[in-house]
Amino acid sequence: MATATTHGARAHARAQEGTRADAMPVVPAADWPDPPCEAGHLVWAETVAGGGYTHRVLARGTELRLTDPHGDACAHLLLYVADRPWERLNVADTVKVQWNAYLGEGVLLLSDQGRVLASVIADTSGRHDALCGTSTLVRNTARYGDGTPQSPSPAGRELFKLAAAKNGLEPRDLPPSLSFFQGVAVRDEGTLDFTGSAGPGGSVTLRAEQDLTVLIANVPHPADPRPGYVSTALEVLAWRAAPTPPGDPLWEATPEGRRAFLNTAGHLASKGLA
Repeated sequence: MATATTHGARAHARAQEGTRADAMPVVPAADWPDPPCEAGHLVWAETVAGGGYTHRVLARGTELRLTDPHGDACAHLLLYVADRPWERLNVADTVKVQWNAYLGEGVLLLSDQGRVLASVIADTSGRHDALCGTSTLVRNTARYGDGTPQSPSPAGRELFKLAAAKNGLEPRDLPPSLSFFQGVAVRDEGTLDFTGSAGPGGSVTLRAEQDLTVLIANVPHPADPRPGYVSTALEVLAWRAAPTPPGDPLWEATPEGRRAFLNTAGHLASKGLA
């Protein structure tokens, strides 16, 4: 189809309607094949290419499942309270408040206000990281020859800048991130060993305990020792559900977690939301 004229370009563009690429959002989300819930409950369905990013605002109670279909995805994650982006994921508090440097089922993702942003309600991978953050322009340029967003080896922080800008945020609003599907282990002497992926098919499911802005960059882990830029597709699905209620085993699992949930409930109650 000729595209040398405006009419030809328009006809060519319109002919692409309904075409599905390997990595793209599915709109409406209910059209996602084999959904994990009632199709009408799906609110986000997307495949993020290796070296790509995505973002979305999710309502409180929404469940978000990330899946590594091919075994070499690495989902770097940032969370912000949707109407108050100055309250955001604090990785240091997430680790130290819960006395745990490893992510997995039952872990709460905390803000610096001592409140729960999201809870990890399922995990079949076990290879995650709360210590190293994501890759940077300088490091990727040194390792791969380039780290800009349009290059074959984009850095996670550069992609986060793009996702942040689309949500009214600036580079100074980017704190350290979490990484799912590529792990590290802390050795007795304090060094970090890269443990890599658990293999294809691993997934982790988060539950939003407040309205959240979610930023995701799917790029290689900064500690990945492989010389090439290895990053495969990430599957992102989210569906309507309910926040964790008082009395739930997750709420009551630890004194620290219980306090964080109470802090969250108190804040939401003062706003008339709980």
